Formats: sequence, structure tokens, C-alpha cells
Amino acid sequence: MPRRDLPPPPPPAHLRAWPDEDHARADRARFLHDLGQRSLGIGRLLLLWAVSAVFALGWSFVGMALVAFEQGDPVSFVLALVFLVLGSGVLVPAGFWFAWGARRDREVRRLLCAWAEAGRDPEADARMRAPGRSLTWLLASLALGAAGLWVTFGVAVSARPGQETYGEVAYYMGLGLILWITALLGIAKAAAHYRWALRTTRRPPTP
Repeated sequence: MPRRDLPPPPPPAHLRAWPDEDHARADRARFLHDLGQRSLGIGRLLLLWAVSAVFALGWSFVGMALVAFEQGDPVSFVLALVFLVLGSGVLVPAGFWFAWGARRDREVRRLLCAWAEAGRDPEADARMRAPGRSLTWLLASLALGAAGLWVTFGVAVSARPGQETYGEVAYYMGLGLILWITALLGIAKAAAHYRWALRTTRRPPTP
């Protein structure tokens, strides 16, 4: 998939002699909006959940391997090895995908901070806070975290010897943990963005 370039950084402070103040303000507002969408847009939330879904798929193969190992016969042992290979083939690329997304987030955040400090515009600064998007991330992540906690602790509490195997319990607890960690990342991102935006818009502009 072709990479869409990020907005350019603002010029250094000692070169920041804008020839047209209205044009400079419009550029800053446009870049802040673009970067805010990349950082806290709905598409970014769905991407985070997509990575979580890939991790869950990889963990499903690992869970099937654990269940097959518990069978104890040679055929199940071979199947368990196959499931482990499939799980590794999904989890390893998912880990690289997650690392790429984290690096991309840092780059977007660096540009967002630079453009936020390049000037002041009450209207653009108010939009930069993005309370609606922050609330969407927060509520969606809380719902996902509640589901993860229910899967993790619900299965552990309701498991009965002879009815559920250790492999099944481990699978469901791992699945719940993936959901819970994804939710924590979403909550932390929404809260950190809103706190940063409030702190930045209240600070005097950099000369």
C-alpha cells in the first residue's frame, strides 16, 4: 500500500517570518487538523483494533496447539506443532505491524507538537483538542476493556476440572488479555492527547 506523506514540519523559529499571516494561520490549521485525524481519528482506532484482531488470530492458533498437546497422542502432537507454526506466522508480522504503527504515532506526535507551538489561533486550537474524538476513543476502549476483563476473569472463575482443559482456559485468558491491553492503549492515547491539547493551548506562543 503506498505511503501517504505526512505534512512538513514548520520552519525553525529564527526563520519563521511569515509573509502572509492569514496564509500561515490557514496552513497551521490545516496541518493540525490532518495530524489530529492521523493521531486520533476513527481510522486510527480501527487500525489499532485490526492489529489486536491479528494478534487474537495468532493466539487462537497457539490456543489450538495447547489443546492438541494435551491430547497426548502422536497425531495431536503433530497438529500442535503445525498450529504453533501457524501462530508464529501470524504473531510475528503482527508484532512488526504494531512496531511500525508505534513509530508512525511518534512521528505524527512530533509534528503535531511542532505545529501547535508554531503559533496561536483560538479556532484551530479549540479543534485541536478534539473532545468528540477523544470521547469516542475513551468509550469504545472502555467497552472493549470490559469485554476483555469479562472473558479473562469470567472463564477463570467458571472453569471446572474435567469440563475445561488447561489449554482452553489459557486460550480464553490470553484472548481477554489482548482485548484488555488494546483497551488500555486506547484509553491512554485519548487521555494523553486531551491533556496535551489543553496544556498546549494554554501556553503562550513560542517567540
